[in-house]
Amino acid sequence: MTMIGSESLKKILGEFPVTADLYWRIMQQADPPVGGYLLDDVRKHLPTWLDQARAAEVKSNHPKRVLVFSVLRYWLEHSLLMSLALVAFGHEVTLAYLPYAHWKRPINRFDLRRQDLYIKSIIKQIEPFVRLVSMLDAPKADRLPEAISDQMAAAAFRDTQYSMLREDIDTDGEIYRLRQERNNDYALRMLAWMQNERPDVVVVPNGSILEFGITYRLARYLNIPVTTYEFGEQNHRMWMAQNNDVMRQDTSDLWNARGEIPLTDVEKELIYNLFSSRQGASLWHTFARRWQDAPKIGGSAIRQELGLDLRPLALIPANVLGDSLVLGRQLFSESNTEWLKRTVEFFIEHPEAQLVIRVHPGERIGWGSSVYEILVQHFQEFPENIHLLPAESSVNTYDLVDAADFGLVFTTTTGMEMAMIGKPVIVTGHTHYRGKGFTIDPNTWKEYFEALKQVLYDPKAHTLSEGQIELSWRYAYRFFFEYPQPFPWRVPYLWESLKEWSMARVLSPEGQAQFGNTFRYLVGEPIDWARSYVEGRLTNE
Repeated sequence: MTMIGSESLKKILGEFPVTADLYWRIMQQADPPVGGYLLDDVRKHLPTWLDQARAAEVKSNHPKRVLVFSVLRYWLEHSLLMSLALVAFGHEVTLAYLPYAHWKRPINRFDLRRQDLYIKSIIKQIEPFVRLVSMLDAPKADRLPEAISDQMAAAAFRDTQYSMLREDIDTDGEIYRLRQERNNDYALRMLAWMQNERPDVVVVPNGSILEFGITYRLARYLNIPVTTYEFGEQNHRMWMAQNNDVMRQDTSDLWNARGEIPLTDVEKELIYNLFSSRQGASLWHTFARRWQDAPKIGGSAIRQELGLDLRPLALIPANVLGDSLVLGRQLFSESNTEWLKRTVEFFIEHPEAQLVIRVHPGERIGWGSSVYEILVQHFQEFPENIHLLPAESSVNTYDLVDAADFGLVFTTTTGMEMAMIGKPVIVTGHTHYRGKGFTIDPNTWKEYFEALKQVLYDPKAHTLSEGQIELSWRYAYRFFFEYPQPFPWRVPYLWESLKEWSMARVLSPEGQAQFGNTFRYLVGEPIDWARSYVEGRLTNE
């Protein structure tokens, strides 16, 4: 049988669940489908997690009916742990999942059903402690309400941008059609489930892309409280948002509660040490990544190395295209890419100033079109006052920060760090530190170019005041140390974090003291942003 014939047959057989079930029982014998999930670690450790969760003596004064949703292997592993812990904390938990192993690769229904049977064979042992629901064949609603259907094209578009790590995508392309089909099918099934079951709260990763984003939007439409969460660069910390998309990184409640409180000496030391680490090429404390590959050599040295002269110098530390922290963050431009192109055009017309664009080092491990490639293809060549540094450049970004007179940013945190050393920064995207009192925040193209000209012609006149600098340091501390909530298990380093924080330890009095509030926040207890518990924990670690 040819490959085409085999796939066609699988497509037909996949419409009949019993065929995949028979194949599984007779031929597969519990082996994972080729190219699908591999849950060997879960198979090995799940019985222990279950025993430890059952043995825990933790009760909730306000038990809730909680829906946890997951898709993709690494999120399912994490959701299993979280669901068991939430049950141990006294809640009634349903874990709903989709058996897809990849979000942008097509799979025939026959193999997908086999994949689902494999997953069930591994995780079914946690029932009835946790209720399991595969959304693969869940009943569908008759149709999507207009408020949801109107969002589906934008959701598929955003998913495709994320999948391809680029902003300009083909809506006739295979990935867009795949995302549109999967999102629509899932939305109909989850809508029906939520309408029938009406959980007290929904807990879902990310909330911005893929089926995670659809889950978030359905919960909001049905007025069901929803918590979204994601992981950044810190161990034992998570970002969290209640009734909001966590990828928006909305820090307004935290800032309203604690923005006017000066930093203590301990807090000043913590943020200073972190800032020094980010500038250099070192790891620091709970952070799991190194921000720069090359040590600093200083602003003067980098000016000489790049052939920069005394003309005013602007720095653009570029974002990674397609990152879910960037998608949909435009304010007056159509996209991050359009803003970059129009800014380069401005500097082509203004040779009295210099521009350095530092492509994000993270693009080295991406698979989409690079900012470098897009700009080179568009402009072909650049005049001598514009310098484009590729992701592979060994230049330390913070040497460029030192050398620059001012910064132009979309959403990158580097803009906040430039403000911390008094550099004027023009923010053009919807980022968490915009509007906090230490950046220049245009709302239109006209305002942007006017601000750009003013800063360019007299950068020193726009140097931040001591009060603005102090405000930026205060905000940076709140963002890095108080916005992330303490949490034991981090994706993608789940198995490493479990070596330190087992289920039993997390559910112990020690673990509850450290993470108990976060588990309560996950199920909808309002986050107490006014309480600062980070300082004492960090200094005692």
